[in-house]
Amino acid sequence: MQARLPLYIRLVRLDKPIGILLLLWPTLWALWAASGGWPQWHLIVIFSLGTALMRSAGCAMNDYFDRDFDLHVDRTQNRVLTTGQIRPVEALWVAAALALASLLLILPLNGLVWLLSLAAAFLAVTYPLMKRFFAIPQAYLGIAFGFGIPMGFAAVQYEVPAVAWLMLLANVAWSVAYDTEYALVDIQDDLKLGLKTSAITFGRHDLVMIGLCYAITLGLLAICGVMLGYGLAYACGLLVAAGLAVRHLYWIRHRERSACFRAFLNNTWFGCIIFLGILAETSF
Repeated sequence: MQARLPLYIRLVRLDKPIGILLLLWPTLWALWAASGGWPQWHLIVIFSLGTALMRSAGCAMNDYFDRDFDLHVDRTQNRVLTTGQIRPVEALWVAAALALASLLLILPLNGLVWLLSLAAAFLAVTYPLMKRFFAIPQAYLGIAFGFGIPMGFAAVQYEVPAVAWLMLLANVAWSVAYDTEYALVDIQDDLKLGLKTSAITFGRHDLVMIGLCYAITLGLLAICGVMLGYGLAYACGLLVAAGLAVRHLYWIRHRERSACFRAFLNNTWFGCIIFLGILAETSF
């Protein structure tokens, strides 16, 4: 077991934490917004660990479903499941164990959080299948990656107000933006395999659509700020995030693979800046 631990770490991408961060920032937005300040420490711990566990479980499920496709994609052909270093049944057991641990974390929370967690688990498990028949699977990813938002509000307020659903919609638009940047890295392989991604669906309008998604994200978050009574600090955060979005569009203007991947990775700072704006409004 100890000898296989490094393989399991690679399976669930703990060596590449960008996915955890892209899930964590929206969850932290929700916890601080719902609390109107610092949430209780046990909520921060539960949601932070739960985010890491569910993202890791999702990676294992993704590799299980895509193990045959990954063999034909330059970026993924050396994954541990694709190369046979881990058996498919092992990936399922790892995913199940991580998902169970995540569900156990929320036992101290209220029934609404439990109910929402079932929906979150369903989204995480089924997302890898969306690229087979849904033209913009990144939108489904945005719901899955952002479901910590309604769960966070439910944990604090025992309800999910309208602003939480609006924040989730903003996360969907943001996810389409950054995951389209990511999809541009693999677009030639995806075309050959017949898979569906937003990069393929948008075609020659891809940069315009990415920019539009960033604009929708910031517009929806601005409305959330008005609903929450936020002021200058939050507005400054949105302006800085807008500057980052413009920089991403500049980086990917030639659609070079390395530049697109760089822009994708830089989105963690986009999410971080939004969080810092909420933190400034609620905690100082």
